[in-house]
Amino acid sequence: MPFNLEKLPGSGPRPGPRETIVMLAGLMALNALAIDAMIPALPEIGRTLHVAHENDQQLVVVAYFLGFASTQLLWGPLADRYGRKPILAAGVTLYMAFALLCGLAGSFPLLIAGRVAMGASAAVTRVLVVAMVRDLFQGEAMARVMSLVFMVFMIVPVLAPSVGQFILLFGSWRTIFLLLAAYGLTMLTWSWFRLPETLHPEYRRSLDLKEIGSAIATTAKEPLSRGYTLALTATFGALVAYISSIQQIIAEAFGNPQILAVAFGAIAAPMALASWTNAKVVGRFGLRRVGHGASVAFFIVTLTHLLVGATGHESLVSFIVLQSLTMMCFSFASSNLSTLAMDRMAAIAGTASSVQGVVGTVGAALIGYLIGQAFDGTVMPFLWGMAGCAVAGLALVILTEPKRLFAGPSAVGQQLEPHAAAEA
Repeated sequence: MPFNLEKLPGSGPRPGPRETIVMLAGLMALNALAIDAMIPALPEIGRTLHVAHENDQQLVVVAYFLGFASTQLLWGPLADRYGRKPILAAGVTLYMAFALLCGLAGSFPLLIAGRVAMGASAAVTRVLVVAMVRDLFQGEAMARVMSLVFMVFMIVPVLAPSVGQFILLFGSWRTIFLLLAAYGLTMLTWSWFRLPETLHPEYRRSLDLKEIGSAIATTAKEPLSRGYTLALTATFGALVAYISSIQQIIAEAFGNPQILAVAFGAIAAPMALASWTNAKVVGRFGLRRVGHGASVAFFIVTLTHLLVGATGHESLVSFIVLQSLTMMCFSFASSNLSTLAMDRMAAIAGTASSVQGVVGTVGAALIGYLIGQAFDGTVMPFLWGMAGCAVAGLALVILTEPKRLFAGPSAVGQQLEPHAAAEA
């Protein structure tokens, strides 16, 4: 697998490929920890801050996603102008500050405001990790690296609820936020001293509003970027719905709140396995064949799960098994569809990652919130929502590239040259 850190201009640190992948995954894990470690604490947060309606506890998760979407159009252009490294440091520093604010919040509205700000700060990692991978790799190589990053990243959701539950044995939910701030400090220090600047000089862009608007328009108009971003939006809507609803499903629909961490880990672990497998097979079979096939499998598994629930055969065991298969399919689909969405965006990687992130995160947060709010004490609204996301995602994939469905390994995607991106 080609690794291009050595070819970057200028002096500075040159970590090896393994360290780079783990570092990038660790930066993305800031988000997974901020979301998933909260899940066991939601009932305690509701009691402490006097939340009247139990479903409103989901706002602790949804607010983070909305904040996560709100600033991505800021981080991308800034990173395209000033470079990846200083913008990354600024965002992680703000993440730490707002994690401390959440830990000290004395009311539910203040906590929600802090969560929005915390997500808005952490959005820098989503934008810049994708952009940095795009800076260094192309095509199937980019997909393999993204899969390896996501493999490490996916291990965190397996552990995070257990970590959150363990912390609650010795401290309150506020302690979780203090430890998130400490982890942010760790990643800030590591990345500042070991991560090189990956932005190529010829791709550095100004902050001229016309140029930024041109890059945004290019991202929205380019067929692969637009189509696969919308497909990912529907697919990620299922993930937000799952994260928002899993605590209530396990505790109320199945009456087993004590096994939340075990159930969450059993469902999340196959996602890490899928990411590792994807890194191995995508070069052989191609982005489209694996990504499109995963979208079909996601569709089949969610409809099967809906049928099991609708016929009255759902149990805790069947839910965990079928949901773990669903999230495996999600992992294969999301890794490859996100790579396809960025395939032609090298010249405007930061801005393109921002635009795609905003659309995907806002859309997914709204979809997930609507599905979560439909919870009625049973698993059926959730199953209907998951199936709906799968149907919409597959339909959008088909509409995006109807003539290249399940195509094999491809050559490097057609790239927008810097001047062409500026003129688009």
